[in-house]
Amino acid sequence: MDEELLTILNWLHAVQLPDHPAVQTHSRWLVLDTLGCVWAGRQAQPVVAYEQKVADLDPGVFHFPHGAGLSVSGAAMVLAMAACWDEACEGHAGAHGRPGVAALAALLPLASRLSYGEFLKSFVVGYEVGARFGAALRIRKGMHVDGNWPALGAAAAAAYAIGLPPQGILTAIQIAACQLPVSLYLPVRFGSTARNTYLGHAAVIGQMAALAAASGVTAPPHAAQEYAKIGLGVGHCALPGLGRFHTLEAYFKPYAAVRHVHYGALAALQIRDDLALDSIESIDLQVYEEATVYCGNRGPQEPLQAQFSLSFGVAAMLRWGRLDPWVYREPQFQDALLRQIEAKVRLSVDAEWTRHNQRGARLHLKMRDGSSRMQEVTAVPGDVDMPFTEKALLEKFLGYAATSKADDPVNASAEQWLHGPDYAKPFPFWPTLIYTKP
Repeated sequence: MDEELLTILNWLHAVQLPDHPAVQTHSRWLVLDTLGCVWAGRQAQPVVAYEQKVADLDPGVFHFPHGAGLSVSGAAMVLAMAACWDEACEGHAGAHGRPGVAALAALLPLASRLSYGEFLKSFVVGYEVGARFGAALRIRKGMHVDGNWPALGAAAAAAYAIGLPPQGILTAIQIAACQLPVSLYLPVRFGSTARNTYLGHAAVIGQMAALAAASGVTAPPHAAQEYAKIGLGVGHCALPGLGRFHTLEAYFKPYAAVRHVHYGALAALQIRDDLALDSIESIDLQVYEEATVYCGNRGPQEPLQAQFSLSFGVAAMLRWGRLDPWVYREPQFQDALLRQIEAKVRLSVDAEWTRHNQRGARLHLKMRDGSSRMQEVTAVPGDVDMPFTEKALLEKFLGYAATSKADDPVNASAEQWLHGPDYAKPFPFWPTLIYTKP
C-alpha cells in the first residue's frame, strides 16, 4: 500500500489546480458548503458551550466571528463538530463517508499564511487521500466511519499545507494510521451527540500527525495496511489509483440527513402534492440494504437518531415538504401527525439494487379509499448523475447562514469563497466569516 500511496502523493504534489478547472470549482463548492454547515451547527448549544470552554482553557489565535480565540486543535474540533451537527455536510459514496470535513477542519486553523490557491490545493490533497482510504478501509459492523480513516486525509491536507514533500506526507499519514481509533455507531442508536465529536478527533489526529512528521517523528512502513489487518480484520487493501479525481465525485446534500435518507425523502417530496395525509393507510419504502443497516432507526426521540432514520425522513418530507435543521427543532420534531406518519412506514430491501451497489428508493403509499401512489428515485441533487448547481449551493449556504439580505456581508464572503482569486493572501474575506487575527 505504501508504494501505491507514494505514487498518488507524487501525482497530487505535481498537480496544478488551474489546469483542472472542474476540480478547482468543485473544491471551492465543498469549502463553501461545509462552512455553511459550520455556520448553522455553531448555533447549537453544546457547540457554543464547547467553543467557550476551549477558549477559556486553551486560548489561541484562531477566531470565529464574535468568538474568543481558540487554539489550532480547539478550532479544528469546533469546526468539525459544527459542520456535522445537522448532518447536512458533504459526502462521497465510494468512500462511504465524508472525506472533506476532517480535512477542512484540520486545514483551516493552519491556513492564515496560505494563499487561497494553496489552501484549495491542500484541501484537494486531503480529499483525494481520504476518499481513497475510505474506499479501501471498510469499517466493521458496529463502527462509525467518521472517527477512523478521515484522519488520514486530514493528515495529508495539513502536511501539504505546512510544506511537506510527498515522502513527508506519507510519514504523516502513517503516524495517523498507527493510532486510528475504533469509533462506535452506538451513539447514533441512542441519539447521543458524542458522534459529533468523531470528525473533530480525526482532524486533531491529522494536525498532530502532520506536525509530528514535520518535526522529525518517524513512522513504520505499511502502518495503514497493518491497521486494516488488526483494526478491521481484512487482508491486503488496494487503494484506488490514478486516473481520476475523487474530489469530483463528492456529493452535496440538499437535505439535513444521512445520504441514505435522501432517496426516500425526495420520493416523498415528489409524491406529496395534493395528498391528504390523514388518509394514508400504509407506506412501503424499498431501498438498498446498506441504507437499512445505517438508517433503520424507528420512532426517533433525538435529532441525531432522526438524521439516521429512513422512516423519519419520509414522514418529515410528507408532513412538512422540507428536511432541514428546522425539522429537528421543537415543536416540529414531536408533531403528532408527523409521528403518526412515521409509524406507518414499512422498510424492505431491493435485492437488485443491493447486488449492483445502486442507491435508490421506491415509495408506495396505499390510501384508505383503495387508491395508491408510487414514486421511484435513483438519484438526488448533488449526486454525480444529478449535479448540484451554484444557485442551489448558494441558496443552501445563505439559508444555513440565516440570511437573505442582498447587502449582508455573508453574501460577499460566499462570492469570495466561490470566485476569489487564487493569489489572494491573506484571505480578504475572513473578517466576515472565519478569520485569524494578525
